[in-house]
Amino acid sequence: MNLPNRITLSRIVLIPVMMVFLLADLPFLPEPIVWHGVELAWGQLIACIIFIVASCTDGIDGYIARSRNLVTNLGKLMDPLADKLLVSAAFISLVQMDKLAAWMAIVIISREFAVTGLRQIALLDGAVMAAGAGGKIKTVLQIVAIALLLLNNLPFEIWGIPADAIFVWAAVIVTVYSGLDYFIRNRRLLKESKA
Repeated sequence: MNLPNRITLSRIVLIPVMMVFLLADLPFLPEPIVWHGVELAWGQLIACIIFIVASCTDGIDGYIARSRNLVTNLGKLMDPLADKLLVSAAFISLVQMDKLAAWMAIVIISREFAVTGLRQIALLDGAVMAAGAGGKIKTVLQIVAIALLLLNNLPFEIWGIPADAIFVWAAVIVTVYSGLDYFIRNRRLLKESKA
């Protein structure tokens, strides 16, 4: 359990903390903030900060593992799983809060676990499948979309369209595209897998 793996584990530990602030009615929190006519509960704001901090740990643990030669099999398994759990928890919570259509969450979560499964098959065969550019763009779009939805899309608009809608649709489209691209690029691995 080296430093990068501890950072990855902290991301998993932050998930239930985020969900408590997001979904529980906590009596000790002050009254909601109203900014430009948009009401934002303190629980949502705190959950958004936790989500952003947890998302940032993804880049930090990977950088430390590679730069200090601390890459482990545990880290290879736990890191993508922690990412998927964080994003899935956020999207499912947003569906429960009526801030996101259920089908969008299902499409995104399905892609995440399908690609994670493909990566696990590759690991069993001793191959490491690096994330492509589409996967990295997808991750950024998902993080921005979740943050905007958690913040009730405080008066952010792009060309008169709410920014959260733009980023959610962009995240869904790029998620589907990057998933298809990932499977197409690695179809040979699926055919040759011993798993």
